Amino acid sequence: MRVLIVKTSSMGDVLHTLPALTDALHALPGIRFDWVVEEGFAQIPAWHEAVERVLPVAIRRWRKAWFSAPVKAERSAFYQRLREVHYDAVIDAQGLVKSAALVTRLAHGTKHGMDWNSAREPLASLFYNRRHSIGKQQHAVERTRELFAKSLGYAKPQTQGDYAIARHFSTNLKAESGSYAVFLHATTRDDKHWPEAHWRDLIGLLRDAGIRIKLPWGAPHEEARAKRLADGFDYVDVLPRMSLEEIARLLAGAKFVVSVDTGLSHLTAALDRPNITLYGPTDPGLIGGYGKNQLALKSPDNDTSHIAPHTIIERLTNLSE
Repeated sequence: MRVLIVKTSSMGDVLHTLPALTDALHALPGIRFDWVVEEGFAQIPAWHEAVERVLPVAIRRWRKAWFSAPVKAERSAFYQRLREVHYDAVIDAQGLVKSAALVTRLAHGTKHGMDWNSAREPLASLFYNRRHSIGKQQHAVERTRELFAKSLGYAKPQTQGDYAIARHFSTNLKAESGSYAVFLHATTRDDKHWPEAHWRDLIGLLRDAGIRIKLPWGAPHEEARAKRLADGFDYVDVLPRMSLEEIARLLAGAKFVVSVDTGLSHLTAALDRPNITLYGPTDPGLIGGYGKNQLALKSPDNDTSHIAPHTIIERLTNLSE
């Protein structure tokens, strides 16, 4: 069986789709998937053994110059690749009008998606041949697992979902694996940040822990923050700029991770690493870290500054390997 997945973004949403592939692979041995995903996250699907072909799409970039000659050429090449295969099923796990209209409807195969009452944007359901009712009051991972089970005709497993990508990074880990922690201090929204003073207090509390602390970053202002956090601590490393694959390998070898609400926190969960995630205005209930040893600390008044560093130290003792 050959199936096309349409799940383009964001990083967390893409990662949350992986356990559904694992379910399908166990239920239907030999099933293979192609995956349409935003170009910035194209590395992620390839980490799963059931994915045969990744089809990068650039809707976010294309819409800035939709009718320009270079973008029209890129779109034409993408659609040519999309229509090379006739799929047994096309599963739109995005549930948005733009993905359904621009990708799903043009693929060859029976289109599956969530029905009017289940999809993130109900109008998207009009583009599907088969519409499935998916319970909303469950984690995003479980919603996607249910969608795949109903689309492909097997019973959704009752066990916790398995991302099945940790093994991709299990070999060739650095010799220092397990002797360091990673602090994911960067996020896109100001109200999701944890105060720099709190990060430095936490670093100070770990002075005698016998581990190094590593600070990745993705933009110049994040690098500047990392340098401020590390100033004066000889056991803190500000890392060079890294690719997504390199960051995944870093996270895969970490003893534990402390993070704000960011896509890399979901990557940590997918890699089965112990992780404490700090939440301010967002609710972790239906979209938070999914997996073993994932602990959410939610500020009762939506202000992350009210999460104390010593609270994290206390919680770290409860995280087990």
